[in-house]
Amino acid sequence: MRKYLIFYFFILSFAFLSLPSTAYAAPLSSDELISNAKGYDGEPVSFAGEVIGDIMFRGAHAWVNINDGESAIGVWMPGELAKKVRFTGSYKFIGDWVEITGVFHRACPEHGGDLDIHAQSIDKISTGRQKTEKFNNEKKNLALFLLGILGLVWILKLLK
Repeated sequence: MRKYLIFYFFILSFAFLSLPSTAYAAPLSSDELISNAKGYDGEPVSFAGEVIGDIMFRGAHAWVNINDGESAIGVWMPGELAKKVRFTGSYKFIGDWVEITGVFHRACPEHGGDLDIHAQSIDKISTGRQKTEKFNNEKKNLALFLLGILGLVWILKLLK
């Protein structure tokens, strides 16, 4: 019986030790970061969302805005990390979805007291793309109908 217990102990120990040693935390939401800013201040965080707006290069670094669907947070990162972004969200484009890890600042002394994240790494979750717009036939038909009525009113006014 004791041999079986020792055998199971070694098997379980080997299985446990063979698991990956790196633990990845789920990305925090912007609402969670903003509402608990004091608790996360100066702490390493993970944040995921769509890159929106323009990438603003400032020397060797860049500002990137990331929106998780609730709010956008400004991220300060090395320019080399910012160059990994291919698409930024706008009227005509859906931006790259990225996950960044970095240090969260509730009131960053380096950037005038703004809430930001200083990124240390960026992982692209999905690549953005150009939006395709569909032509709305209902609006076209309504516009032609109203144009016809306007033309009819104009003709009746000329005849009067």
